[in-house]
Amino acid sequence: MRFISPKTDFAFKKIFGSEQSKDILISFLNAIIYSGEDKIQDLEIIDPYNAPSIVYLKDSYLDVKAVLDDKTKVIIEMQVESVEAFYKRVTYNLSKTYVNQLESGVGYLGLNPVIALTITDFRMFKNTEQVITRFSFMEENKKFIYRDDEMKMVFVELPKFKKELEELESITDKWIYFIKQAPSLQMIPETMSRVPELKKAMEIAQRVQLTPEEEERLHKQELFFQDQKGIAIRARREGLEKGRQEGRQEGRQEGERKIQKIILRQIQRRFGTIESEALALIEQLSSEDLELLGEAIFDFNESQELLNYLQNH
Repeated sequence: MRFISPKTDFAFKKIFGSEQSKDILISFLNAIIYSGEDKIQDLEIIDPYNAPSIVYLKDSYLDVKAVLDDKTKVIIEMQVESVEAFYKRVTYNLSKTYVNQLESGVGYLGLNPVIALTITDFRMFKNTEQVITRFSFMEENKKFIYRDDEMKMVFVELPKFKKELEELESITDKWIYFIKQAPSLQMIPETMSRVPELKKAMEIAQRVQLTPEEEERLHKQELFFQDQKGIAIRARREGLEKGRQEGRQEGRQEGERKIQKIILRQIQRRFGTIESEALALIEQLSSEDLELLGEAIFDFNESQELLNYLQNH
């Protein structure tokens, strides 16, 4: 049994944004936004599943939109690669969704709260190891919410989630594990099958359930992500070559330091703080080994895998 990765736009919309996904989305949002409390009883998916044939386009960069039973709007995005000014894009989409509610002739009381839920396959916040972080308007000194909690941002950083299958406890753990590890599973684990909505999500995610057209769309999107990864690797190689050229002009040691800086920036963007042991091992690598490390970074899901790689090279 093989499962498609919820990290792709196609799969995310199919699992959480299709017509049969209402109960799945309610369970998922209660788990992530409200820490497992059953606050959401009903919702309407307002961006129905419609996988685009052009794989590199995202509908306003959003994957799923919904209106909760209390009229709160939720916009959900799954982002695999870190891109320039991504944090600004999240804020822009949140603000745009809030403002666009106000149609001509409608007063400000017609504005409803908006929550932007963003799931990233990279680290965004270096000053915390929390998997889920929440932001809202708050008074700086007394820490009280600005009147109504009108706009909120919730982030889930997948690389920070370290739990293995046997360590999953809460429904929040199980949903995050599903998004991060679904393609590595061979069957629906018992601990997940106990949650009806999660079991249903995994049944939808079975690759064998895809139509030939859906399989082709998913394949194209997977190829696109691989191409993007290749572009990043090529850019890094060009940077390494530039570092070598400068190294020949300024001295071998200076050139290798430039190469190290390029690799260290890539590692920091993916994992945040670099452990002292890993840093010491990187400083001992030759320029050729640094280039190999630069290509291997994309295969690591967590900093421990990076450390294991360094200890064996």
